[in-house]
Amino acid sequence: MKSKVTVIDYGLGNLFSVKRALEYCGAEHVVVSSDPDEIRDASHVVLPGVGAFCDGMRGLINRGMVEPIYSYVETGRPFLGICLGMQLLVTRSEEFGLWDGLNIIPGKVVEMKKNNTDGSPRKIPKIGWSSLAKKNNSTTASILNEIDDADSVYLVHSYEVITKNSENILCTYNFGGAEVTAGITFKNTIGLQFHPEKSGKSGLKILKSFLQLV
Repeated sequence: MKSKVTVIDYGLGNLFSVKRALEYCGAEHVVVSSDPDEIRDASHVVLPGVGAFCDGMRGLINRGMVEPIYSYVETGRPFLGICLGMQLLVTRSEEFGLWDGLNIIPGKVVEMKKNNTDGSPRKIPKIGWSSLAKKNNSTTASILNEIDDADSVYLVHSYEVITKNSENILCTYNFGGAEVTAGITFKNTIGLQFHPEKSGKSGLKILKSFLQLV
């Protein structure tokens, strides 16, 4: 498959593990960059990230990445946010105060509840493997076409996304009896709370399907 993928470097994230995973999945050319031209010229863009929401937004703003991201998304080409990168796609976050996000997908980031639905305490952050429940049938939902009940993905997070509109939920996972957002989508933009680059064969299937989006 012919693809030029830009992995956005804004100072946070497992950039090179994402790059290697995309190359393994067949991407012909993958660059890690904070150059707006590399975003403009890409066929696919990936926004990875780990850490706090405020640090992520500061990184994007300080490196002049916000407007290039908006311009790219408007072209209709595929855009993928991973972990913190997914959270940055929504309207605002309540992590360490109130912070504005990119507002590409309406929603908010809130602290995960400390108890399961039966009242027992949760282990926060959520660290480990979970299977996915698909919730969306849009074109971008095809990145999950190769995923079935036997597949699981790797998550590490203590804050979760609540979307304003249920149709923006791509998939969820079960955490102590509650559904937690694992993926979001709007038009050509996708966010994944889990790390596909750390999710073994399941994650590689998802990244390969992402590269097939046009």
